[in-house]
Amino acid sequence: MANIASARKRARQAEKRRQHNAALRSELRSAVRNIRKAIAAGDKKGARTVYQHQAAVIDSIADKKIIHKNVAARHKSRLTARIKAMA
Repeated sequence: MANIASARKRARQAEKRRQHNAALRSELRSAVRNIRKAIAAGDKKGARTVYQHQAAVIDSIADKKIIHKNVAARHKSRLTARIKAMA
């Protein structure tokens, strides 16, 4: 454990930031999972609606630099392709 006051403060800040980032990463995974569930349900229109809402969540997490913008784009691209491939 840190002995200097400024180091203790940095440790507190780092832990708080780690928890915040973890919550946002969890939100990202939930968003992707929700889209995949909608695709698995087989309702193309419903999947498209869910995608539109969840894509905004993915973009906001990328804007906060929790994930790289290209990773967000890749997720969205692959999910869009799966929606388009639905009958």
